[in-house]
Amino acid sequence: MTAPAFTEDDRHFMRVALSLSKRGLGNVWPNPSVGCVLVSPEGMIVGRGHTQPGGRPHAERVALDVAGHHAKGATAYVTLEPCSHFGKSPPCATGLIEAGVARVVCALEDPDGRVSGRGHQMLRDAGIRVDIGLFADEARRVNEGFLSRIERDRPFVTLKLASTLDARSATHSGESQWITGSAAREQGHLLRANHDAILVGANTVIADDPTLTCRIAGREDQSPVRVILDRKGDVPVSAKLIETAEVVPTWLVVSDTHFSELSEKFEKTSVKVVSAGCADGHFDLHEVLRTLAGLGLTRVLVESGGSLAAALLKVGVVDRVVHFVAPSMIGDDGKAMIAQLGVTQLSDMPRFERVSVREMGEDIVVTYDNKTD
Repeated sequence: MTAPAFTEDDRHFMRVALSLSKRGLGNVWPNPSVGCVLVSPEGMIVGRGHTQPGGRPHAERVALDVAGHHAKGATAYVTLEPCSHFGKSPPCATGLIEAGVARVVCALEDPDGRVSGRGHQMLRDAGIRVDIGLFADEARRVNEGFLSRIERDRPFVTLKLASTLDARSATHSGESQWITGSAAREQGHLLRANHDAILVGANTVIADDPTLTCRIAGREDQSPVRVILDRKGDVPVSAKLIETAEVVPTWLVVSDTHFSELSEKFEKTSVKVVSAGCADGHFDLHEVLRTLAGLGLTRVLVESGGSLAAALLKVGVVDRVVHFVAPSMIGDDGKAMIAQLGVTQLSDMPRFERVSVREMGEDIVVTYDNKTD
């Protein structure tokens, strides 16, 4: 099949749709975060929309409602294939057909087995021209979490690190607040807002008693689910994460063998207790992530101590590293930001590709992607 010839106008309007799609990151799971722009035959935007909090309504429905009768004869620019199945609402493909849209430009086919080409075929069967593939890489990056859950049965995992120049996350006494400056910390809160969940280990909760909320003005209601890995239920009921679980969803992942007793321990709290398998006294992290995916999570931000970070790196499930680096040093007696990995040969090192470097006040933030998949 000959690849479609996209115009500069096509590129412009798809960029607008991609920008819209980013607005839903962190608050539309388990659905993808989609953007849609409707453009009249005269080249005017008559409707725009993005997936709404909770995943409904979909981007196409929002844009169609804005456009009204102006959608007839329009071109729809959509970042992911319009759905073709009945769920909590009618298919978006049906909505586009009924509105009289003349053409659909789509960035990416939806790999979800309930859609996977069927939405595009519905549109073609209705006589609508469908062109696919414009800015597909960009669309895949926006929805890398949703795609990971569908294609790999686990969320996309981002490991957040903060350290000095010599890779120390705290002094030998454990003091770590604050290694980085206010601009870097604000960026860290933005990361929280754009993820479905924050994952931490029990030791971090016991040692620091954090709140793990989003504290950006105007986005306080976008705090992600807080997920604690606590095999034996060591986290006290008095911990801030437990006490505030009614306000911000908090999940406690425990071992299968302790599930019953720990469900009873936390039954008077608002904590959701879930279980996962363990072996040799450690969680099966692959199973943990499958469990989280099964509960709908698509994007998980890890804000843990060095031990959990190392464990995730060892099993190869870290997809991205966001490293905040302060222009300071602590020395060899400080705490390393990553615990022992057991690497004896350089060929066994986890490897990442640097994709961006940005200044954040006096600090820098470096983003790396895992390219082994």
